[in-house]
Amino acid sequence: MMCSVYKSAKKPDTYLYIPYNSDFEELPEGLRSVWGEPELVMHIDLDKREKLALVDITELKAQLESEGYFLQMPPTQEELASLIEANSKAPISR
Repeated sequence: MMCSVYKSAKKPDTYLYIPYNSDFEELPEGLRSVWGEPELVMHIDLDKREKLALVDITELKAQLESEGYFLQMPPTQEELASLIEANSKAPISR
């Protein structure tokens, strides 16, 4: 499954995943109005990936199939600390 990843011009660190070659006009009006002008970041072949850095790939695929898009919001401070801790040897004090 190929998808395209766009970043928001209005919302920092917010990304939208849509099926490859999908039309932004097919997305919900509310999402399009707050998104701003979409900026393409990359295309990803999800069938060739086992995981992504900040997104559960199984959830991503399910959302793409059911909703036609997946919205990635910026991680919270706790989520960031957990990610760093999971990828380092020393625990991080919170």
